[in-house]
Amino acid sequence: APLGLAVNIFLRKKTDVVFLPGYIPPLFCSKKFIITIHDLNHLDLNDNSSLFKRLFYNFIIKRGCRKAYKIFTVSNFSKERIVAWSGVNPNKIVTVYNGVSSLFNADVKPLNLGYKYLLCVGNRKTHKNEKCVISAFAKADIDPAIKLVFTGNPCNDLEKLIIQHGLSERVKFFGFVSEKDLPSLYKGSLGLVFPSLYEGFGLPVVESMACGIPVLTSLTSSLPEVAGDAAILVDPLSEDAITKGISRLINDSELRKHLIQKGLLRAKRFNWQNVVSEIEMVLTEACDGNK
Repeated sequence: APLGLAVNIFLRKKTDVVFLPGYIPPLFCSKKFIITIHDLNHLDLNDNSSLFKRLFYNFIIKRGCRKAYKIFTVSNFSKERIVAWSGVNPNKIVTVYNGVSSLFNADVKPLNLGYKYLLCVGNRKTHKNEKCVISAFAKADIDPAIKLVFTGNPCNDLEKLIIQHGLSERVKFFGFVSEKDLPSLYKGSLGLVFPSLYEGFGLPVVESMACGIPVLTSLTSSLPEVAGDAAILVDPLSEDAITKGISRLINDSELRKHLIQKGLLRAKRFNWQNVVSEIEMVLTEACDGNK
């Protein structure tokens, strides 16, 4: 059904522009089209790539970038990468930051797990830098009663590292967390620890801020762009920097208050109304250009 609908749209004579929220370009479409590329992680990250993906990007998506009327992306970091990789004019690429759901707000009820915890929202992929998080947490100068909670399920490598550091009672895996329950998990935490090596946007950073939770994140990729001055920014390749950042996040009460206040203001910039308005403006421009 979706394929048939797409074909019908492409063939309609009255169609001014075709907007695809995904990154697969309609190369044989005679209409003006706009695609969306969130990032180039399938090219930039070895553990998220394959020969097929690299070929697909370099021969199909790159051609689509050159043929597209406009390309939406979610950060200036991603825009710069797409320009460098595809060779398209920077003016063709429009940065539209992601919005955060209204479910994530300062009034959400915190989840009571029966203990204090730091939260790490991830998926066990190498670029999430979770091994470094565990090792840094083990050395952080904080109350030993504080635990580290991960979303998702454990993997063998992390389980071995947890045992190695003697953290079996302090590191917990929460399993799958629905979007409905995630705000309460954020709100119940002492802070988000998210020193990822690579993000096209970094939604957990904004979700945490919207819930009034202080954030530690990376100086790399899109993360400083998204976090601004409302987070502790660390070198994700430095275990020592992450360790010190965790200690500051927990122990510096004035800093915590500052980050919470700054974060709440920062999060307001990332709303879906802005997303709709910015996309609508580009689509209107594209349609008017056909008249």
